[in-house]
Order: sequence, then structure tokens, then C-alpha cells
Amino acid sequence: MRIALINENSQAAKNSLIEATLRKVVEPMGHVVDNYGMYSAEDAAQLTYVQCGLLASILLNTGAADYVVTGCGTGEGAMLACNSFPGVICGHIVDPSDGFMFAQINDGNCVALPFAKDFGWGAELKLEMIFQQLFGFGHGNGYPKERVVPEQRNKKILDGVKEKTYRPLIDILKDLDRDFVKGTIGGAHFSERFYPNCKDATIAAFLKSL
Repeated sequence: MRIALINENSQAAKNSLIEATLRKVVEPMGHVVDNYGMYSAEDAAQLTYVQCGLLASILLNTGAADYVVTGCGTGEGAMLACNSFPGVICGHIVDPSDGFMFAQINDGNCVALPFAKDFGWGAELKLEMIFQQLFGFGHGNGYPKERVVPEQRNKKILDGVKEKTYRPLIDILKDLDRDFVKGTIGGAHFSERFYPNCKDATIAAFLKSL
């Protein structure tokens, strides 16, 4: 699995800590981590949590990432922004049990974490445990086990509903403010990480045209 990390501007200073913790947990599992920044509070490309949602949708819809880890101060804004765009099922993850149950019950492809609220002493240990529960036991296996059939059925229903209630991403990109989209993909390492892994030539061509 290719996991993308995205940080918005208010919590950008914690990017290196979050990346190191994520890599420590998931790379031994065989997953790959792509860090899309922000890398520091001083980055030229300043991402808002709304842009994190758009970037998550771009990465997931094009196959450039299989999963997105993002967040903001509380995690709430990033979660709402991510779920505003097509192809994203984002959960708000506060503790390790949230991570496990979101993976097993909801089988989403994105999580938003609080990187300021209750992020104090031992925060990296809590992150480790969240990532272990989120990525260490597969996805969509149900919890508790006797609920696996209705939970998997509900996930398929949700996927079908989202296909009907969201427009294609390329149409959204064309209608959004150009500067907003350009700022979203303006990170220092976006091109080198996105285009080699992008599987949607139409979206790739549109983004390059900006």
C-alpha cells in the first residue's frame, strides 16, 4: 500500500515527527510512505485544511496513493474537507481503538488526526499505536466478527451512494479557482511523487497545464 502524508499549515512544524512515526510503523509491514508536506511552517506552498482535502482526493482518485494520512489542529476540519471531495472516505481518528475500528468496520481510505488537541507528552507513542491499529490488521474484516456481513454490505452501499452523489473529480478541478488548485499541488516534491504514480492521464494533463 502506498500511503500519502499531508499536513496543513497550522501543524506543519510536526511533519517530520509524524512522518518518522508513520514510517517506523508501516514500512516494516511492507507499505510505502510518500510525504507531500507541508514540511515546515515556512514552506512556500501553504496548505489549508481544505486544500488537504482536495489533495487527498487527487491522490486517491488517480491511484497515486492508496491511503491518505492527514489532519489539522483538531482533525475535524481536515475530516470534513476530505469528505467534501469524491473518492475519499475519511475517518476522524483520536485514539488507537478508533484506528482499528475505522479500518475494520468502515474500511475507508483516509484518516484525519488531531495534531494539536491533546497532542502533548508521549504524542509520538500514541501515534505509533494508532498507526499500528490502523494498518496492522488488514481492512474491512468486521468488528466484532459476527458483524462482518452487515458491515461489508453497508460499506458497499456507501460506495454506491458516493458514486451517485459526487461529480467526477476532473469536472470539480476545472470549476475550482485556479489559484486554489495550483496552491494545492504547489508543494516542493509534488511533481516527483505524484506524476510517476498517477494512473489518470486526464487529471495529470490538466494539473500539468496549470
